[in-house]
Amino acid sequence: MGKPKRICLLLLRLLALGSTLSAAVVMAASREEARFFSLSFEAKYTHTPAFKYFVIANAIASVYGFFVLFLPAESLLWRLVLCFDAILTMLLTSSIAAALAVAQIGKNGNSYAGWLPICDQVASYCRQVSGALALGLLGLLVYFLLLLYSLHSLLDPLLLKKT
Repeated sequence: MGKPKRICLLLLRLLALGSTLSAAVVMAASREEARFFSLSFEAKYTHTPAFKYFVIANAIASVYGFFVLFLPAESLLWRLVLCFDAILTMLLTSSIAAALAVAQIGKNGNSYAGWLPICDQVASYCRQVSGALALGLLGLLVYFLLLLYSLHSLLDPLLLKKT
C-alpha cells in the first residue's frame, strides 16, 4: 500500500473515530427538564432504549476505531478488519435507524397512537439529539467508505490475477 493511500485511510479512520465518539458523547449528554402546565418532566437519552442502543453502538465503534489505528500496515489482521468493518457498518445502521424512528416520533408525534410531540417543550434536548444523529450518520458513511475500500483492496488482487 502506497504512502498516500495509507494517509487517506488513516484520515478516514480518524474521521470515523471522531464522529462516532462525538455522536456517543453528544447523545449521552442530552438532557433537559421542562414544565408543561403543572407537570414537570425530564428528557434524557436513558429514557429511550433506542437512544441507549445508539450510544452503545457508537461507543463500540469508537473503541474499535481507536484500536485499528494502531494495527501495522503489514499485518495479516487487515482481513479480519474487513469483517469487523462490515459488522460495525450494520450495527451503526441499525442503531441510527432505531434512534431516527424515535426522534421522528418525538418531533412530530403520532396522531394515530395519541402520542404528542415533545420537541416543543424540550427544544434544546431535541437539538442535541439531532446533532448526535447527524454525527452518527457521518460516522456510518465513513465506515461504509472504509468497508468499500477494504473490499476493494482485498478482492482486487484476486480479480486481477492471471491464470
